[in-house]
Parts: sequence; C-alpha cells; structure tokens
Amino acid sequence: MTRGFVLRQAVGAALAANALRPLPGAPTSVVAFFSGWLTTELAPHLLAVTAADAAQHAARHGTRTRSDRVGLALAAASAAGLAAVIATGRGAGAEAESALVDTLGENYTDRDAAIEHPGRPVWRQLLNPFWMRNKAVTRVRNLAYGPGGRRARLDIYHRQDLPSKSPVLLQIHGGGWVIGNKDQQGLPLMLEMASRGWVCAAVNYPLSPKAKWPEHLIAIKQALAWLREHVEEYGGNPDFIAVTGGSAGGHLAAMVALTANDSHLQPGFEDVDTSVQACVPYYGVYDIAGDTGIKAVLQRVHSGLMPMVLGKHATFPDDYRAASPLAHLRADAPPFFVIHGTSDSLIPVAEARIFVDELRQVSDNPVVYAELKGAQHAFDVFPSIRSISVTQAVGRFLEWSRSATTDVPAAGTESA
Repeated sequence: MTRGFVLRQAVGAALAANALRPLPGAPTSVVAFFSGWLTTELAPHLLAVTAADAAQHAARHGTRTRSDRVGLALAAASAAGLAAVIATGRGAGAEAESALVDTLGENYTDRDAAIEHPGRPVWRQLLNPFWMRNKAVTRVRNLAYGPGGRRARLDIYHRQDLPSKSPVLLQIHGGGWVIGNKDQQGLPLMLEMASRGWVCAAVNYPLSPKAKWPEHLIAIKQALAWLREHVEEYGGNPDFIAVTGGSAGGHLAAMVALTANDSHLQPGFEDVDTSVQACVPYYGVYDIAGDTGIKAVLQRVHSGLMPMVLGKHATFPDDYRAASPLAHLRADAPPFFVIHGTSDSLIPVAEARIFVDELRQVSDNPVVYAELKGAQHAFDVFPSIRSISVTQAVGRFLEWSRSATTDVPAAGTESA
C-alpha cells in the first residue's frame, strides 16, 4: 500500500515538474506535450486528487515509516507545483486582455455592448471539462460542402432561436495535417460564440499522406465558398466570416486569411470571394521552409513530416515557401489575433513571435499577439481555467472585428 502511494506521488510530482518546465528536445517533445498538456489544464482536478490521496494515507498509516514520509513529501511537492500551475493559468485572462488593449486601445470595447456579452457560467465548464454541451446551441451535422466523402463535410453550430444576419466563425482542426476531425477541437470557442448568436462551422478536410499540399487548403476554401452560398439558411451573414484553428489548423487558418481570392488555390471556383474578415490562429505553424532559422523549426522542415504533407516530389525551398504563411504576408491581411504558449513543446513560441513581428510590419490591420505563460500546445481543446478566459478574450476580439465592419449588425439582434 505504501509503495503504491509513493509511486503515485512520484508520478504526480514528475508530471507537475514537467508542466512547470517541459522536458526539452525533439526526442521527448511528444511525451512532454501530452503529459504537460493534461497536467496543466487539469491541474485543479489533479490537486484535489493528490490532496485526497495524501490525506487518506496519512489518516490510515501516519508517518511511521520512511516510505510514508517520502510519499507525503512528494505529495507536498506535487501540490505546490500544481498550485503554481493553477496560478499561472489564472493569469492567462489578464495576458490576453493586455494584448487586446495594447493593440486595439483601452477603449476597444466601447464600440458595442455585445463585446462584453457574458458567456456560459465558468464553474459548470470547469466541473466536468469533457462534457462540452450547451442546451441553447443546435448542431447540424455532416453537411457536404464538396466532393470527397466524409472528409468534405462540415458541422454548423447556431443558437436555437436561429438569429439572422449573424457573423460566422469557421473552425479548422489540427493534427499535423495527417490526423484529426471536426468533432475534436474548437468546441469551447464555438459553443461560446454560438451562444452569443454567432453561426459557427467546423470543417473536415483531406489528410496526408493521401492528400498532398495544397489539397488541404483548397478544400477549406471550398468550404468557405459553400458558406458564402448557404450560411444564410442557418442564420449566418456571408459578408462576415472569421477563421480560426489550432496547430496545423492554425497554419491553415493563417493561409486562408493570407491567400484570399488566389485563383491558383481555387480551381473551378476562381471567381468566388474567399476572403475572411478576421483570423485567430492558436499555436500555429507559420514557417514551413525554415526561414526563421529556429532550430526546432529546421528539425521539422527536415523531418519526414513535410514530404508526407507536401509530397515527395516537392522542391525545397520554393514548394515549401508556397505553403508557408511567412511567405504570404500582405498589406490587406484581415485583423489577426495570434495566440501561443511559452511552454509549447511541439511548435516553438519563437516562431509565433517572428510571424507576428513580420506581419505587423506589412499589414494595414491590427495584429494582436497574446503570449501565454506556461501554456502548452492544445491548451484550448477543453474548458480549463486558462482556456475559458482566453476563449472569452477571443470572443471580445471577434466581436470587435465584427463591430469594426459597420455594415454587419450585432450578433443575435434579429431572429428568424
């Protein structure tokens, strides 16, 4: 019994240490990410379990043996680490809000009261973070936006009362361009925005290695074209569409925003407007060709992943740059809100910093950048102390972007 207690607490202490300071280096990056992600965003739950386990052991066994004392010391260290993780997560809201104020100005919320529209109660989301439901939101599943079977399907989320002329948010899932689907990511943000009266769409797209670049991006542009034609049937306004996504989805969201109306990426629908009015990439990939010179980026460029995505016949660097957001910066880029965590084990935060710096030098529109202390990759997949406050900040940015487009009415002001 005591050995099991010591082992549990040793594992807990190791997880807390990795959450505070992720293991460095490519060989451990996936392990560091997965364990750090769950520990960081579930820290309150793990702290409660650690405290209960330690209290129960102390009540039953006391501190008679050396193993008892070691186990309790490890539990104390784990609890202290988890408390520090929680405190860091609690600061994410202030970090995101500071980023908004720094770029948009202290009075950015004065434009419209809808910006401050409250979301769902926080405690309900934290209590059971994997139960992501909202009775006020209706989900319409598996609408075909083009040929391609289940990989050419999207889901629509809208408030049950079906507000009309609502702004639209397109969510693109991540997964390294090789895995993932529309059911797994972006749910907290989509439920938040749909409850505000927005119409949200989660899209599937073809995956590598079967699909080769730019098939992924072309498919998403087909979904965007479908939304422009059909989203009014679900209460949406085709004149205002924002795009978001995480990881590979963040890369694709940035590419959608930076390649608007590029006829080479719209075969068969060259005349369709594929512009978007705002972009919110989370922990995205911005440098496909290694132009930043960052060590971790160069390792990714020269790994087996990029030939799998781009095709084994892709030429370096031209074909790589063609898929790189850094190579598509433009003055008429829509407003961006770039979000990245300092503890990201899969995509270095320095990549986001360089992308933001270079985009700001070119773009005529605001580029907001929130660098979140202690945040791992995929921190927003389910509700947590950090992700809820960041979701609310993204909601304020999206409402600001909508209100900055004067001919787009506030979400939910009319009902069908």
